[in-house]
Amino acid sequence: MAMTMTQKILAAHSGEVSVEAGQLIEAGLDLVLGNDVTAPVAIKEFRKIEGAKVFDRSKIALVPDHFAPNKDIKAAEQCKAMRDFAREHNIEHYFEIGCMGIEHALLPERGLVLPGELVIGADSHTCTYGAVGAFSTGVGSTDMAAGMATGRAWFKVPAAIRFVLTGKMAGWATGKDLILSIIGAIGVDGALYRSMEFDGPGVAALSMDERFSIANMAIEAGAKNGIFPVDERTRAWAASVSSRPFAEYSADADAEYERTVEIDLASVRPTVAFPHLPSNTRLAADSGGVAVDQVVIGSCTNGRIEDLRVAASILKGRGVARGVRCIVFPATQKIYLEAVREGLVETFIEAGAVVSTPTCGPCLGGHMGILAEGERAVATTNRNFVGRMGHPGSEVYLASPATAAASAVTGRITDPGAVMAAPERA
Repeated sequence: MAMTMTQKILAAHSGEVSVEAGQLIEAGLDLVLGNDVTAPVAIKEFRKIEGAKVFDRSKIALVPDHFAPNKDIKAAEQCKAMRDFAREHNIEHYFEIGCMGIEHALLPERGLVLPGELVIGADSHTCTYGAVGAFSTGVGSTDMAAGMATGRAWFKVPAAIRFVLTGKMAGWATGKDLILSIIGAIGVDGALYRSMEFDGPGVAALSMDERFSIANMAIEAGAKNGIFPVDERTRAWAASVSSRPFAEYSADADAEYERTVEIDLASVRPTVAFPHLPSNTRLAADSGGVAVDQVVIGSCTNGRIEDLRVAASILKGRGVARGVRCIVFPATQKIYLEAVREGLVETFIEAGAVVSTPTCGPCLGGHMGILAEGERAVATTNRNFVGRMGHPGSEVYLASPATAAASAVTGRITDPGAVMAAPERA
């Protein structure tokens, strides 16, 4: 039976010759992930399993990144629960201060997720790893607990929507603008429990950092996962982070999709999601110049080195507008160090921005960038629900690093083309 890429990975991990949309399966796991919000709950559930031991200490990753460095006593207790559990079970992959990072940037960077693998994480943006051709999806803390104990999880095989990409993006348009435009077109439930499968010649024009950004936000369209084919860029990336072997899967030519969406990347423009949904999109050039109080550049969506380079290229030689707070969050310690060595941190500081240790903090209104009532922020994060970054009366506008940096310079939501000439693209 013909299968999509996602269905092939699920079939291989469940021992089935083939699977079809809607089928319930139990599959083996290559990695189980938890953070400081979800893992403590999972640990409590795990301890209820009599005589439970982790199924494989090398296939569990615990990353306190949402409220770390600890913002208060409760956060400290959450992280301690993870730390104690990691020591008790000799978990290999525990990342905190000194080796920390935002989980969805850190795990790929460490080579813990490779093509063809099946990963669950007690965090909705676990779908990020589809960028490398893996099936990855978010689960609840109870499923995480069961996964840590058994190395298995159940799934309902998703149907799929195919996104055929052609051409390449021009000017300041990026992968973030692409996924925002897609969500704007199909809605926050447009891919509900579907696999968003990206294909076509245009994929080759997308960097790995762009693919991570796109797959990360598949959940914002309601998708079970987002996934990219394995190509030369993917293989080169995999070789740079790990020597482990991996499997490649590709969709059958006659695989069944609920629908196919064709997108010419040349048509993508800098896009902004207005409050209070990622689907409430407008072109940055048509934003009306909304005044902002804060700009956040970073997160699991756009805190990678390519993102910081783009932001720095716009801020260099310019200043953050008076009255605007610009906060930059490199996604991992490695990325932070690269930014230091390349002079990007110096550029940010000279422009009037501040640079933070890697953390999810401001994205979910955790710390280090909380908004007060009536304040507005442009953020390269992935959600802009009511109260997402602070007070319910605040507003979050989602954008790419280029648009965010341009807005920091002007103090208003601004198309980067209005500040800078179009960049040269490879």
